[in-house]
Amino acid sequence: MARVIAVYPGTFDPMTLGHEDVVHRAAQLFDQVIVAVAAGHHKKAMFTLQERIDMARELVKAFPQVQVESFSGLMRDFVVARGAKAMVRGLRAVTDFDYEFQLAGMNRSLMPHVETVFLTPSDKYQFISSTFVREIAVLGGEVDKFVSPIVAQRLADKVRSQGTP
Repeated sequence: MARVIAVYPGTFDPMTLGHEDVVHRAAQLFDQVIVAVAAGHHKKAMFTLQERIDMARELVKAFPQVQVESFSGLMRDFVVARGAKAMVRGLRAVTDFDYEFQLAGMNRSLMPHVETVFLTPSDKYQFISSTFVREIAVLGGEVDKFVSPIVAQRLADKVRSQGTP
């Protein structure tokens, strides 16, 4: 039987406990999961692409079937090149659904053979977003309950190096 590969794309700036939870859930469903870290050309990232890749690799190392790669350009090209049959998308709340539903429709048009699978993180992580985490960190708040210790330390170091609170 063929191995089923899934791609979980995002900017992961930084990866939150919600992202980690979705990776864990996807790893239970698919033979291989590729966490695809976007270069993020359309967003101003706090962390460099390499820093985001390094953090993601550290956070998923307990899952041998999960690998981390970067991509730029069309997600379609990345997914097709890796022979993936599914794209994983995390849904936190109803507000995410409209955008994700439209994105899934576009992806189906571009990749009819690839299914979009929506996974929801545990209830305790559904309100966490990378944007909120970055903002809390920059303003000097505690982010420990939203990200892994590795990410919390990297955030603190980044904020300190940028000369903000």
